[in-house]
Amino acid sequence: MRVPPLEPPFHIVLLEPEIPPNTGNVARICAATSSPLHLVGPLGFRIDAHSVRRAGLDYWHLVDLRRHLDWAHFLHEFSRESRERGGASRVWLFTAKTERSWFGVAPSPGDALVFGKESVGLPEDLVAAHAETTVAIPTSGGVRSHNLANAVAIAVYEGLRKVGGLG
Repeated sequence: MRVPPLEPPFHIVLLEPEIPPNTGNVARICAATSSPLHLVGPLGFRIDAHSVRRAGLDYWHLVDLRRHLDWAHFLHEFSRESRERGGASRVWLFTAKTERSWFGVAPSPGDALVFGKESVGLPEDLVAAHAETTVAIPTSGGVRSHNLANAVAIAVYEGLRKVGGLG
């Protein structure tokens, strides 16, 4: 089923991703949802690495890929773009260290969905600085959290469902 892209789209933000296939899979999710992919800070791999491109298959040319030196540079650019659109887009930080569920909040088109490193998640100081917009994807089993690419898929599609972006 094909639907028109959400305008403005959700922005998917990976802070210092470490595993190439996860980033490739997230890139494919971004291509499928017309969501810009922001890669922030140092990466645990080369962006042109074969494994990243293979995981994204032949969809890399469809990804609006944006690189940022660090969190401050991302936040500056994201805020500028949001202001230019005349909006006040929020930044949602996904962490297992909060009691607020992603399923209980109301995102808006143009918001950023931020995910941390596969090994340690988001830095505690960043989570503390954005406590009002930290959210979790609930789990009931013995795992701490979902795989990065799965978490992005859950988050972006739930966000699209909430704002009527799935047709």
